[in-house]
Amino acid sequence: MSVASKEELVGLAGQMVEAAKKAGADIAEAYSHQSSHLSTKTRLKAPELVEEAGSKGVGLRVMLGKQVALVHTSDLSKAGLKRTVEDAIELAKLAQEDPFAGPPDASLLSKSDQHVNLDLFDESMQKLSTAEAIERASAGEKAAFDYDSRITNSEGGTFGRIAGASAIVTSGGFQGYSKGTYASLVVSPVADETDGKKRTGYYWSAKRHLAELKDAKTVGEEAARRTLAKLGAQKVATQHAPVVFDPDAARSILSLLASCINGSAIWRKSSYLAEKEGERIASELVNVIDDPLIPRAPGSRPFDGEGLASRRNTIVENGVLRSYLLDSYSARKLGKESTANASRGASGGVSPSSSNFILKPGSQSAEELLASTPKGLYVTDMMGFGFNAITGDFSRGASGFWIENGEKTFPVSEVTISLNIDELLKSIDAIANDLELDTSIAAPTFRVRSMTIAGRD
Repeated sequence: MSVASKEELVGLAGQMVEAAKKAGADIAEAYSHQSSHLSTKTRLKAPELVEEAGSKGVGLRVMLGKQVALVHTSDLSKAGLKRTVEDAIELAKLAQEDPFAGPPDASLLSKSDQHVNLDLFDESMQKLSTAEAIERASAGEKAAFDYDSRITNSEGGTFGRIAGASAIVTSGGFQGYSKGTYASLVVSPVADETDGKKRTGYYWSAKRHLAELKDAKTVGEEAARRTLAKLGAQKVATQHAPVVFDPDAARSILSLLASCINGSAIWRKSSYLAEKEGERIASELVNVIDDPLIPRAPGSRPFDGEGLASRRNTIVENGVLRSYLLDSYSARKLGKESTANASRGASGGVSPSSSNFILKPGSQSAEELLASTPKGLYVTDMMGFGFNAITGDFSRGASGFWIENGEKTFPVSEVTISLNIDELLKSIDAIANDLELDTSIAAPTFRVRSMTIAGRD
């Protein structure tokens, strides 16, 4: 595994920009990228999947006045690149004018000396062989089987790693290069109920640096423990009660907020948070940031997809919505400034996105939060897609544990939890301090004062 050098990718992107300008483009922006991916899976103690793939290409965005076109190619031959530029110009001539199209103001573009080294690339991952990847996946699954004889089956242990690099060059004068790595291990054991039903659980670890990944034995044993804890799951009666979301479930809730404050959703008015900037949208306990400058974090980046220097944005402060996530285009549509949240895809297209989108932790431990909950549902898993971003209506299948007197008493499954997301966020009355940055959207355990729990009649 190796990644393309700065000279190679910046050179390729610069070559495309220069060719597009010579062909008549008023604005040209190129995104060159290269990545390699390895995924291995073992099931029932035998290798089931080994998949290794690599890709390299360049995306080009050109503008003829206010007419915009995007093209992408993996044909990096001289003829292939020439044809890609010609295609981009022809497509732009056919495009409708968009009065909001355009690059960011040149004065906002960052310089290379502003690009912080975020330590996103782990050299040691280049030495990790396919055999070692299989061994890590196998060791995780074996640890789950060895943990308890009630683990009778498995959906497998999966280990994967990815490494990549990319560069952006624009006719406005920006040049930037970044590279990164990411590794993950997931174990999914299966246990049998006495009535023959199967219960599946999982546990995982993911990091940019291999040495920070939890070891396979820890991941496998925790996956087994979580699976066994689900045995004997039952429905509870339909009622209103407090709901505690563990970090995985809490992250899912936070991702809904991230989608609703995305600039594209705001100018399209496809979010219930349109025109809510400056208003209270959550409990005063809620503070959310978007921070691309955290070393070794999954969503970190030294500059955004348009070349603006990355910066930490406060999204929600003490429950008040302070900012949307904006690129230059959505900012123009809304009459605002970009928040340096542009993301550029392989095609060269740009749209706003989050980086490390984080619900800030509280001061109490997750154990203290649970102990302070007299009764309610502790949610570990959610199923389905029951969310309407325009109205905020939220309803999803859930499973977890029933809480009595501050303790988990028995596992719960086949229930539905529901509450409008606006009311849900405003009803958060406790946040724990167990935040872990394994994913780019991350949240600690939190509790909602009351939700509708639909179970048995």
